[in-house]
Amino acid sequence: MEELLAIIAKGLVDEPDAVRVDKDEPAEDGTVTYHIHVAEPDMGRIIGKKGRIAKAIRTIARTAAVRSNEKVVVEID
Repeated sequence: MEELLAIIAKGLVDEPDAVRVDKDEPAEDGTVTYHIHVAEPDMGRIIGKKGRIAKAIRTIARTAAVRSNEKVVVEID
């Protein structure tokens, strides 16, 4: 999942070397939180107009998580 999120984010930003994806420990309900970190100038690119790109990234992550029987949350920092 971390690789998938990193590939998506690197394709959207101007500074792909600054992209970092961190994974938190699973919560009590089994939900895993992933944090996508990008360079400050690229925040607008990764979020998109009205948050559309961020919403699409979260949808892809949830869909991929269903295959591995996980619950995921994606945060963009």
